[in-house]
Amino acid sequence: MLDMPKTFVRLDAADNVVTAIRTLGTGDLVEGVAALDEIAAGHKIATAPVAEGEPLIKYAQIIGYASQPIEPGQHVHVHNVAFRNTDHDYEFSTNVLPVDHVPEAERASFMGFRRKSGKVGTRNFIAVLTSVNCSATAARMIAAAFGPEQLAKYPNVDGVAAFVHGTGCGLADSGDGFAALQRVLWGYAKHPNFAGVVLVGLGCEVNQIDFLLEAYQLERGPLFQTMNIQDTGGLTSTIAKGVEIVQGMLAHANEAVREPCPASELMVALQCGGSDAWSGVTANPALGFAADLLVRHGGTAVLAETPEIYGAEHLLARRAVDEKVGRKLVDLILWWEDYVGRNKGSMDNNPSPGNKRGGLTTILEKSLGASAKGGTTPLAGVYKYAEPVSAKGFVFMDSPGYDPASVTGQIASGCNVVTFTTGRGSAFGSKPAPTIKLATNTVMYERLKSDMDINAGTIVSDGAALEDVGEAIFQTILRVASGEKTLSESQGLGDYEFVPWQIGATM
Repeated sequence: MLDMPKTFVRLDAADNVVTAIRTLGTGDLVEGVAALDEIAAGHKIATAPVAEGEPLIKYAQIIGYASQPIEPGQHVHVHNVAFRNTDHDYEFSTNVLPVDHVPEAERASFMGFRRKSGKVGTRNFIAVLTSVNCSATAARMIAAAFGPEQLAKYPNVDGVAAFVHGTGCGLADSGDGFAALQRVLWGYAKHPNFAGVVLVGLGCEVNQIDFLLEAYQLERGPLFQTMNIQDTGGLTSTIAKGVEIVQGMLAHANEAVREPCPASELMVALQCGGSDAWSGVTANPALGFAADLLVRHGGTAVLAETPEIYGAEHLLARRAVDEKVGRKLVDLILWWEDYVGRNKGSMDNNPSPGNKRGGLTTILEKSLGASAKGGTTPLAGVYKYAEPVSAKGFVFMDSPGYDPASVTGQIASGCNVVTFTTGRGSAFGSKPAPTIKLATNTVMYERLKSDMDINAGTIVSDGAALEDVGEAIFQTILRVASGEKTLSESQGLGDYEFVPWQIGATM
């Protein structure tokens, strides 16, 4: 329950900091304490003395340690807060709450495309995928041949989209990087939001198409075709052949029609970018409420961005359905600590400068807010980057915090809708799974209204109930899954946001 006077938000009685709702001037009172500094909206103010080395508490959790003595009324931010790595003394499965599943006969539904595989799509695209950067131009030119005029005869087709990337060669033919790229391409090739796929390579790359097909049991057919530039006779011939192949797929793709499908067929990516101090107060917990609703209706919610649960992973480990799942999550945290250390970085390199201007001080604070997107239901599974998600319910997929790379992995894992909270503002969009963008604060929403689908900032600005905003998000997910366009789709976003995570050396 938020204690929300007109000037600040207290998130828990145990907290020794609160968050300013509006800019506070020197002398303004907060809980009877006079502000000693000017405090920008979204930033923290101490409400109790904190000795050097003692913890700062928000969400009833540690968000950092005082790097100098802090007096009540002082601004609490990067100038007087130090970061420490989290400890590894974890509890597993100590907070597993039963899911109150909605009876099947009463579950929500949406209008989706049911595929022969049994999966359900929310969009109906034809994809031009690349195995390597060398075939990126060919793929883009193939897709560019199918604009609105050419697709007018095929009203059930959402478009022909190219998915190109900057890797596929110059990397080892085994190991984490190669395996991650292969999982991404397999996940996209089999994604239910595609009616047909053309996979284009150069011919001599490390990431050989035939190896991908053999490793993942992909079979060529009328709706899954491959070619490479070297065998096809060069760039011009490859483009011409690709256009011919896509043209042959369009009539079949247009035969697909939407039909009623249960919400249990939805797999929703939970994502955030450009976060601010309100992310963990408004949009993220409201999205968490929507994620809980989705799970209750039999669906799957996929949280990602491993560096952005750092400092909150202990809370997720307590929700793991069993110790094995919990330890898989912890192993990811240990891998990331080692990965960042080898590259001479710090887990606290995240938050970004924009996050800090929005009031976030450490990755611990950011993560506690980010993890709220995952709601309260049990953690049913933990997956590698772009690994197919098989469990129903709330799950976690390993990824970096870089939004395009993270969402690419979530879509490859099977997500057919993306939800994206933002406080600073974002122009992100994705294909083939549509992105619903959620504003964390009303000021930004009003400024970027053409980019934001939902304003969760009303929880603070207008006193809206978090549960009501969460219900609105859930209903929006159902409508978007049924074909309603998001603002990012209407603006044409998604053609440049396919970014497989590059792990390891480029040689």
